[in-house]
Amino acid sequence: MNILWDFDGTLVDSYRLFVKLFKKMLGDDTTEEEILSHMKVSFTHAFNHYGVTDEQKKYFQAMERELEPAEFELFESLEDILKLAEHNFVVTHNSREVVRRVLEHHQLDHYFTKIIGWEDEFPRKPDATAYKHILKEYSIDLVVGDRELDLLPAKELGIPACSFQDPDIPGIDYYVDSYSELYDQLKKQQ
Repeated sequence: MNILWDFDGTLVDSYRLFVKLFKKMLGDDTTEEEILSHMKVSFTHAFNHYGVTDEQKKYFQAMERELEPAEFELFESLEDILKLAEHNFVVTHNSREVVRRVLEHHQLDHYFTKIIGWEDEFPRKPDATAYKHILKEYSIDLVVGDRELDLLPAKELGIPACSFQDPDIPGIDYYVDSYSELYDQLKKQQ
């Protein structure tokens, strides 16, 4: 089994970090819950919704680069699923180097065959180009993501998709609230 993962909000609980940075950047009384609701659509959506300037984006990106790998917390039971897969892949809008550093810190980097980040200059999800790039060399049996834009390419390509912690994504093959649930489902299929 080969699994393609999103990174932020899927492999690691990073939204709590990004929401705090975003709130600091805005410098107003916008609630963290409101910010999160817009970030879960996409960062571009959140930036546009709040009318973030280029200067504010640079400030946000500078704060983001200062985050330490240890600040990115893994979701419980994640490693159990990584062990089930022959190949794991990451396609993210985040930096490939940030992903590598975080995975190395948590000693999970050896589970991943390929990581595609913004440096690779593929069109942003929900465009399926990065997924197709992986399909040139490997099969993908499951895509796991926390937002609809992570799962739309899977649906387009006929790959089963699993929504992590978002039950409201239409047309999804699996929904799980925890990785122990997904582990149990995948073990039944073996």
